[in-house]
Amino acid sequence: MIVTELVFMDPVTTVCEVCEGKRYSAEALSYRYHGKNIVEILEMSAADAYEFFRDNKRLRKALGAMIEVGLPYLSLGQPLSTLSGGERQRVKLAKYLDKKGNIYVLDEPTTGLHASDVETVMALLDSLVDRGNTVIVIEHNLDVMKRADYLIDVGPDGGTAGGEIVFAGTPKEMAEYAHTITAEYLRQSL
Repeated sequence: MIVTELVFMDPVTTVCEVCEGKRYSAEALSYRYHGKNIVEILEMSAADAYEFFRDNKRLRKALGAMIEVGLPYLSLGQPLSTLSGGERQRVKLAKYLDKKGNIYVLDEPTTGLHASDVETVMALLDSLVDRGNTVIVIEHNLDVMKRADYLIDVGPDGGTAGGEIVFAGTPKEMAEYAHTITAEYLRQSL
């Protein structure tokens, strides 16, 4: 894309006449791997690329991790700037799936996700724990809280009226004994 900045108006973008928006020279596009050029490969989803690169163990490992973190639909050439915060966190996690003994801190990984995608993220977090990792999640989603091993509720309110630990324990203990705003919502959702 060619961006023309205009002083008092929004910039004007036009498609490059040389590469026709493909970002590669004709020479680069002439090279093929199993019948596809680089643009066609970058347009593939992670799931499609996993099958396409079935003979390449290293690429399949990376693509398999993308699928495992719930991102089989992302195209290989998709700009990071187009991903949601949760998707970016999962892309980062994909790199470390085969590691153990790590501590992961995630901030609101389910924000904006559909309920089925929340389940995928929770399965991913459970698998990280099962592999010997510690996962700390800052989250307001009650479905996520219910599945936690341990909760720490910070309050008693938000902003300057917060900052103190008002409860620490299991979700069951919170629902049974805590007298916090979060506990009230947790009880209602059970």
